[in-house]
Amino acid sequence: MAHLDAYNRPISYLRISVTDRCNLRCVYCMPAEGVPWRPHDQVLRYEEIETIVQAAAELGISKVRLTGGEPLVRLGIAGLVRMIARIPGIDDLAMTTNGILLSRYAAELAEAGLQRVNVSLDTLRPERFRRITRRGRLEDVLAGIEAAREAGLGPIKINTVVIRGMNDDEVVDLARKTMEAEWWNIRFIELMPVGNGSLITEAWEQNVVTARQVREQIESALGKLEPAKMSVGGGPARYYHLPGAKGTVGFITPISEHFCYRCNRLRLTADGQLRPCLLSDQEIDLRTPLRQGADVAEVKALLLKGIESKPMQHHLDECQLPEERAMSEIGG
Repeated sequence: MAHLDAYNRPISYLRISVTDRCNLRCVYCMPAEGVPWRPHDQVLRYEEIETIVQAAAELGISKVRLTGGEPLVRLGIAGLVRMIARIPGIDDLAMTTNGILLSRYAAELAEAGLQRVNVSLDTLRPERFRRITRRGRLEDVLAGIEAAREAGLGPIKINTVVIRGMNDDEVVDLARKTMEAEWWNIRFIELMPVGNGSLITEAWEQNVVTARQVREQIESALGKLEPAKMSVGGGPARYYHLPGAKGTVGFITPISEHFCYRCNRLRLTADGQLRPCLLSDQEIDLRTPLRQGADVAEVKALLLKGIESKPMQHHLDECQLPEERAMSEIGG
């Protein structure tokens, strides 16, 4: 059974950033020149991640998501998937990826025990994709989504960060894709002030498009959205479907309608820092104790400290923004 935090929320979900490196430079995540990478010796080894997940599973954490940076740029990632998949108590193992390398690895990941993927995709237009990501090709992502479908890594969720003046004119086109395929589940995400991208400035609020605004666009063009259930994931999205649609439309609202009251997760950075809240700079060092010989029981104690110190909610409305890390280091 999941351990409860100080606000009686069951903490059942661990997001693990396996690397801070990425093969894209998305405008809302990093500056064009990138950010300084953590030295390799500061990044957790796979065996250290395995120990942390073992400890987490003993505390009732049953869901693990691998993130980055871009997780598929780390060598041997399927080996880590295999290590985690065999840990008793972990019944939901997923990955968030930008999809650039997914067609190369989808089958191997599925064979290793990965169950599903979320793919970041902010546009369906090749030239705009290049502008938003500053590199990479849209066709590689679409090929990755198809490879994930063929490998059985579903339901596939497509994550779209909606940015005013950049891609908010595409939400109807993206939602329309759910009418074509049951494996197309689009999730529109409000822009968050985390990271060192060119859009993350004191005026970040001007770039936010709320979920309500997105929904109004979709419904005016495609019909009323009806509530729908997503059978797996345990995340913060609220799901709907269009009339006759095979897939779903979801909304993640960290800005306009925060979901902190039901947050069920912890985050582990690539360099081994446990973050009880995405939007707080509070961290607990796990790497140093592990390299000093900490065993599973000692790591459990540190995880419990993180669970018990989890704040009630973020404080974006009070202009308290996280400053210490880029989103690429935290994993979202």
